[in-house]
Amino acid sequence: MHIRTQVAIVGAGPAGLLLSQLLHLQGIESVVLERHRRSYVEQRVRAGVLEHGSEAMLREAGAGQRMDAEGMPHKGTELRFGHRRHRIDFVELTDRHITVYGQQEIVKDLIALRLAAGGDVRFEVDDVTLHGLDTDRPAVEFVQAGERHRIECDFVVGADGFHGVSRGYLPDATVYERHYPFAWLGIIAEAPPSSDELIYARHEHGFALHSMRTPQIIRMYLQVHPSEDIATWPDERIWAELQTRLATEDGFALTEGNLLDKHITPMRSFVSTPMQYGRLLLAGDSAHIVPPTGAKGLNLAVNDVRLLAAAIAAHERGDDEPLERYSENALRRVWRAQDFSNFMTQLLHRLDDGNPFQARLQLSRLEQLRRSEAAARNLAENYVGLPATADF
Repeated sequence: MHIRTQVAIVGAGPAGLLLSQLLHLQGIESVVLERHRRSYVEQRVRAGVLEHGSEAMLREAGAGQRMDAEGMPHKGTELRFGHRRHRIDFVELTDRHITVYGQQEIVKDLIALRLAAGGDVRFEVDDVTLHGLDTDRPAVEFVQAGERHRIECDFVVGADGFHGVSRGYLPDATVYERHYPFAWLGIIAEAPPSSDELIYARHEHGFALHSMRTPQIIRMYLQVHPSEDIATWPDERIWAELQTRLATEDGFALTEGNLLDKHITPMRSFVSTPMQYGRLLLAGDSAHIVPPTGAKGLNLAVNDVRLLAAAIAAHERGDDEPLERYSENALRRVWRAQDFSNFMTQLLHRLDDGNPFQARLQLSRLEQLRRSEAAARNLAENYVGLPATADF
């Protein structure tokens, strides 16, 4: 079966769905392909921290209503070290904030929007192959319900993540990669948050993060060795270690609850350049991954599709310069986010197996953040997200 559209989008995560919606608002047709079933992508728990600019982009796309009603705005964040608290006030330092709103909720909102508008979002597709990417008539072939389909289009966008097929079609891509010598043990638990804002804790045992997804669901992390076996971490051990690493001299109490999920994720940085080849354009995790310490992965995907939607719309008007410069423009923010994420990771994790020299450097940097408004403002500006017009 042959299908004709303007843009074929591989991947129905936040990047692919948001791009489809932004294109729709400009009168540009698209088809979105997703290998998983709809219920899976709507329940897949991922990042949940939205920069100020990402919130604005979702509202612009018409996907902000539930976010504004149910999202949890954060006006700052807390750094803990030496069993003491230090708050970074985002609003005071930048006049901006962040919002915690689960990625799965964004996906639900965007799927509902696309389907309500008659959008073509296809789930449970298999055997996706790309063709003619170096021509002006590329195509995507796939199998759905045992039947082979072919989409003829003007552009193919690969928004199918690190393990997707799209990135493999870029010839001679240059890859930059770093693997950190630690991992995160992440949990989701049924319990009210113990803090109104995220807590980043540096402790002698290693890093810990207290976050949340809803007023009833918390998301927390512990630094562990990449070789750790999750079977050696029963619930009681996890809670005990979180209590230890988040403890403060003024008696902070962590609310515990029933664990819904626990897993161990290696920490890494990854960038593949360029982000385009012929009529193939990559967005989100297909092209770059950042350590989650800086909360930038989802926000970089939003910025990618912001640029892509504008570039494709400009092409329709006869202006190809934004498309030609897509990789250059997107990668400036990608590398800024990589640097900030690396800074946060190096600042808060146990490094070099507890080397005392590295530990003293970390404490010096944390003290500077506590004492220097300029240092705190730099962290806050990067965390809430630099403006879309920022010159990197």
